[in-house]
Amino acid sequence: MKSSKLVELLKKGNFVVPFYLFQLRKKFQLSLEEFIFLVYLSNLGTKIIFDTNRFAQDLGMTKEEILSYLDILTEKNYISIEVIKNEKNVMEEYVVLDLFYEKLANVMIDDINQAKIEEEKNSNIFEVIEKEFARPLTSMEYEIISAWLEDGTKEDLIIEALKEAVYSGVCNLRYIDKILYEWGKKGIKTPQDVANNRLKFKEKQEKKEKLELFEYDWFEDGEDEENTID
Repeated sequence: MKSSKLVELLKKGNFVVPFYLFQLRKKFQLSLEEFIFLVYLSNLGTKIIFDTNRFAQDLGMTKEEILSYLDILTEKNYISIEVIKNEKNVMEEYVVLDLFYEKLANVMIDDINQAKIEEEKNSNIFEVIEKEFARPLTSMEYEIISAWLEDGTKEDLIIEALKEAVYSGVCNLRYIDKILYEWGKKGIKTPQDVANNRLKFKEKQEKKEKLELFEYDWFEDGEDEENTID
């Protein structure tokens, strides 16, 4: 389907594309042309008389192109071609979109479930902090934590910062915010990054201690001891 044909189709003004379909399009694993053809069919109903002449005329395409898209959507299990009795008890061939709506429902349910999981995770972080603080959070504290999450800070990283604050004996969000800010400057984004940073700091401290031990003037120390004895 050429872009010029799509433009002409859209100019007709009777082509309805639900907004939620645009939002979910990437999950359908369809090309733009296949997606638009599928939406065109959905505009006609759930069971559509198999009429390639009508489809071709509406879309400004050839019968060969129509058959090609029908084959593609059938192979990808978005539509089915079925023979059904009509009202006059005559067998007719129909394009049936039941498979498409089943896929659509599954995608929407998955999105809803994922949103619920994220919501539960978000609620858990508040409970974890309240438990560590041994008190309910204030409305301002809720806003601060929500701002961290909205900025993309992961819950597991907030928990790591919380552990640092508790270990330091400073149980307030300002201190945790400062920790997260410093970690952000260092590119620390995950608990593993935190562990790696701690290890580097420990190795740096050990090297510093060894260097100080090496530079210690043992002879001068010994002379001071001898002078003390005298």
